[in-house]
Amino acid sequence: MTALITPEDIAAHFTQPDGSYRFARWGRPLAPIVFGVEEETLPIVKGAIEAVAALAGQEVVETDPELGANLMVFFFRDWQELTGVPNLDRLLPGLGPLVDRLDAAEATQYRAFRFDEAGAIRACFVFIRMAGDMLDLPAETLALGQAVQAILLWSEGAFASRSPLGRLENGNVILRPEIAMLIRAGYDPVLPAVAEDATHALRLFARVEASR
Repeated sequence: MTALITPEDIAAHFTQPDGSYRFARWGRPLAPIVFGVEEETLPIVKGAIEAVAALAGQEVVETDPELGANLMVFFFRDWQELTGVPNLDRLLPGLGPLVDRLDAAEATQYRAFRFDEAGAIRACFVFIRMAGDMLDLPAETLALGQAVQAILLWSEGAFASRSPLGRLENGNVILRPEIAMLIRAGYDPVLPAVAEDATHALRLFARVEASR
């Protein structure tokens, strides 16, 4: 039986631009909040987050006791809008220069993670500028893709050449099976919440293959 994903593929998904291996998963339940969408779109975004969290075996709660919300998703048209969000600069130091860089690069998305003392994810800020290709994506597709990218600390180039999503013959969009299995493997309680040794990819691979 041919492997859906190789150990090398897995390692690449968590290898940072400087060549270091860095894996991290959430160390607490997700408490999401979504800004900038119509009322009818809100359940779609939260539903995608809940679906990916369920795949990982992570709980989704109303409130994080420390932060209130720890997964903040922002939809907007212009990066400069973020500088007007109350207290966002306190959550994201250096917000002004960051906004200027993303604006100059004409970026359409950005994620910022915060970590606890052990190195596990404690918060994630997701920023989505609705422009260009983003405007052509159905809400379900956009929400699922963003939920996937927030559930683990992926490398910057993890999905640069290929989306984590796939399309069925009937047109429905789903999470690619190998990525779904990789997320599930990443949250195996036997494995650590944080890893900086590339041999961790071999342990992930073993669990992906065992789940087939």
